[in-house]
Amino acid sequence: MFRKLKEDDYGVLRGPLESGRQSPGNLAIVLIIGIFLQALLYALEYFMAADSTIYPYKDEILIVHFWITVVLIVLSLIYALPAVFKRSEKVQNLLVIIVTQNMSSVPFLIMALFLIGNKGEGLIATPESLLNFTLIILFIGLLVFFATFIRFYILLQKGHYRKGSKKGEIRGRFETTSYISAAMIAGIGIVFVIQYIARNSAINDLNMIILIVGGFLTFFIMLFILPEQLVILYCKYRFKSFNFNERGYLNNRESL
Repeated sequence: MFRKLKEDDYGVLRGPLESGRQSPGNLAIVLIIGIFLQALLYALEYFMAADSTIYPYKDEILIVHFWITVVLIVLSLIYALPAVFKRSEKVQNLLVIIVTQNMSSVPFLIMALFLIGNKGEGLIATPESLLNFTLIILFIGLLVFFATFIRFYILLQKGHYRKGSKKGEIRGRFETTSYISAAMIAGIGIVFVIQYIARNSAINDLNMIILIVGGFLTFFIMLFILPEQLVILYCKYRFKSFNFNERGYLNNRESL
């Protein structure tokens, strides 16, 4: 469906590229920082959250996430090298999207799930109920993603991402109203989390509750961001003007 849209319809999305924030060089820095953050967050996930939880398949989740993190760290080292990312800019961008999710979404989700199943007096939750709770959270996350994705496509169709459009001039104000549907779904998810903690968890520490709710909130927020990241990646594959030349400058559309 995006094939029907022309290059002008994506004009505002070149903004982060034109400013240099998403240049290959800066994305390489993100990958380097991501190496340390991914390792740190996995350590917190392993030593802080997984030690005393009844969450089902805990060990299997930790093993799978460990190897995914290791692979991403190795790829981050490779695609942080100028000799590599100058020839594989699109792959580097895809890797950054995955790394961003792995250091800003996945570990917080896993830690929050483990902490809810923390052993203690008053724990009512069972491994089965925790698994059902997880499936509901993932389903809500999927709804948030699709709601945001559909909203994004509608705005593209209406021309709000063309150069000189309201989207480009007063982006913040327009986004506030257009995120309502996805935000409502995420809000329902947070209410569901709080109710589950109150009814099934043995946790009575306010700080721990805030940490758990914050973990799920971070998960939902990253799903808000994901559609735009994926559309920019799509533009890189479709339009040369969304890519950088060998000298590190963004391709000028008029010169192509």
